[in-house]
Amino acid sequence: MAETGSIDQFSVTRIDGQPYPMARHHGQVLLVVNTASACGFTPQFAGLQQLHERYGPQGLVVIGFPCNQFGAQDSGSNAEIGAFCQQNYGVDFPMMAKVEVNGAQAEPLFQWLKAAAPGLLGSQAIKWNFTKFLVGRDGRPVRRYAPQDKPESLAQDIEAALAQPA
Repeated sequence: MAETGSIDQFSVTRIDGQPYPMARHHGQVLLVVNTASACGFTPQFAGLQQLHERYGPQGLVVIGFPCNQFGAQDSGSNAEIGAFCQQNYGVDFPMMAKVEVNGAQAEPLFQWLKAAAPGLLGSQAIKWNFTKFLVGRDGRPVRRYAPQDKPESLAQDIEAALAQPA
């Protein structure tokens, strides 16, 4: 990977406004996803929740980051987004405060993920909602997935990451 360091170096903000140090997941496998509540891919929340339930006991944590940069598809408040995810998809994995993933105001965590796990043809920009980043137990990105990659299609890579030592 081009970028050094570990995801442990970042602190983000939970959807309720509280600080959330990523180091709290040291030694776990993370699936970091930029989400949206009114997107064609929004039903992926159900698959993400299933991954969280299936692999959580083995050390997987799914973490959602609402983003309104793509077609204004997550224009609600953090409270509205959190309620939507819980009521419609039973989401109980950690949801963070709304962020930008591209541009000058991009969340530093996403700047790091994009550099460490570039997309097609080396592109760093995130193209749409539900881009996913798998982070290994060592805190380093393993792979980036496109929005159209369904959560269930990540199972084999998640299992391989869970089998690795921290």
